[in-house]
This record gives sequence, structure tokens and C-alpha cells, in this order.
Amino acid sequence: MVRFAAPAALALALAACTQQAEREAPVEQAATEEAAAVELIPAADLAAMMAAGEALVIDVRTPAEFAESRLAGALNAPLSTFDPASIPMMEDRETILYCGSSRRSGIAAEMLAEHKGGKVRHLEGGITAWKEAGLETQAEPEPEA
Repeated sequence: MVRFAAPAALALALAACTQQAEREAPVEQAATEEAAAVELIPAADLAAMMAAGEALVIDVRTPAEFAESRLAGALNAPLSTFDPASIPMMEDRETILYCGSSRRSGIAAEMLAEHKGGKVRHLEGGITAWKEAGLETQAEPEPEA
């Protein structure tokens, strides 16, 4: 009888370990999903961050839209060719995305958050809301004739 008790106890212990691992797996998966998050940032908050040198802004609109009007110091990474691995992430500045209305930047922010496994913010209402808030934009100078 002792011979059967040890294998039975071992089988019960293994079953308990397996059940414990199955219970912990969803928690680990949920923590990873929570780490990759997308949030909106209002224009006034982004303007303050930019003035303090705390933001790197990435415009995900087309090159033509970018040339027409953009936030000062913005880099262009169009959504049509967006590669999250190519987006600079700096220790001293937060990378914040924007587009015309926040639709495209929301898509890009989800891609970037998933890639880096953390929170990514994008401009609420896009450059349209920025302009409506009375904040300045830049445009490429017209080529000389």
C-alpha cells in the first residue's frame, strides 16, 4: 500500500502545480496587456510639455500634410509606412504622436504601445484641436523662385 500512496501523492502534487500555473497565467497576461496602453493628451498639456522640453512629437500624417502645417520640432512618420521600431524613445522626453484628428495617431499609438510594452500618448483632437486652442504651427517655407 505504501508503494501506491507515494505515486498517488506525486500525481496530486503535480495536478495542484498545474492548476496553480493555469490560474497565474491570465494574471501575467493581463499585466502585459495593461502595460501596453494608449492615452489621449490635451493640446494645452502637450504645449506645456513641449515648452519645457519634455516631449518629442511625431506627426503620423502624410508628408504633404506635414509640409503644410505641423507642430514645432515634430518628426514625420506617416501611418502608411509606420514602423514602431523606428520611432525614437528618449529617457528625458516622452514621445507623443499626433495626426489631423487623433484617428491615425490612435492607430499608430496602439502599434507603438504594443511594440514597446508601455503607455503611449497621442494628441486629443489632433492638429485640428491644437489650432482651435490658438496654438502655433509651422509650415515649410515656400521655395524661392
